[in-house]
This record gives sequence, C-alpha cells and structure tokens, in this order.
Amino acid sequence: MGFSDQDKDIIQLLKKDSDKGFRLLVETYSKRLYWHIRRLVILHEDADDALQNTFINVWKNIAEFRNESALYTWLYTIATNESLALINKRKKNAAISVDDIGSYLANSAEGSTWFDGDDAQIKLQNAILQLPEKQRIVFNLRYFDEMPYEKMSKVLSTSEGALKASYHLAVKKIEQMLGLS
Repeated sequence: MGFSDQDKDIIQLLKKDSDKGFRLLVETYSKRLYWHIRRLVILHEDADDALQNTFINVWKNIAEFRNESALYTWLYTIATNESLALINKRKKNAAISVDDIGSYLANSAEGSTWFDGDDAQIKLQNAILQLPEKQRIVFNLRYFDEMPYEKMSKVLSTSEGALKASYHLAVKKIEQMLGLS
C-alpha cells in the first residue's frame, strides 16, 4: 500500500493520541478536501457543511480504517459521498430535475459572493456543471486534483477503463461547450 510518510505519522498518532492525530489529519487534509467538495457542490456554505460532515464521519469511523487503501483515498471517498448526499438533498428540496441541476449549480456559482473566478474560469466551471454527475466528478478529480485513475477507481468503486472513458467524454463535451472543437 502506498502510504506517504505523513499518512503513516497521522495513523500512528491517531492510535497513540486520537485528539492530536485527528487535529493533524484535519490540518493536513482540510484544504484539499474543501476544494474537492467545493468543485462538486459549488457554494461555499455547502462545501463547509459537507467538509464538516466528512470529518464527523472520519472521526466516527477511524477505528474501522484498516489500511486497505491509502488514507487519502479513504478521505476522498467519504468527501465525495458527502458531496453527493448534499447535492441529492438539494435536488429534493429545490424540486429540481436531474437534468436541470447543472444549470441550478451554475446560477448558484455566479450569484455566490464566494465565487471569484475570472471570465474564463466561469465559462469552464459552467461547462463542467453541465456534465452528467459522474463525468463531472471524474473530470474534477482528474483535472483539478490530478488524481491517478488507480486511486480514482478506489474512491468511486469503478474500473479504471470506465473512468478513462468518462474523463475522455467529459473533456470532449467541455471542449464543445467552450467552442474549442
């Protein structure tokens, strides 16, 4: 298993002193997880909620972490699931169809006081938001987080081949939406 030295230190500290270990885990991963979640849920407030729920789930389940996957992979899996749960809750509460969620999120991003992208970033983000949910997640993990397909397959419980196909389709759709192809 490819554990970084930092992950090994966090896991050891969690076993010795769970409070200190958990603080180190939060300090180490909160920024990366926040931006992963933020790209999925768009709004700052939603990202904060999903991040908090992620760490609550990690705290509750840390004893069950068996080193079968890298700590990073386990955390991203939880964060992705929390993000999807929040998106699904938003769909229900807003009575938005699955097809319209991308438009809803795009409008939310543009109206958010926390979104500070330039015109090119806004266009890219709007194009990403028009992707089907799975393609959007795969694109974000690969493009922004530079996650290898092997790790992505563990986070999303999907084959590497399927992920490569989803990413390729996502890129093609984004290129079309931006008028690049």
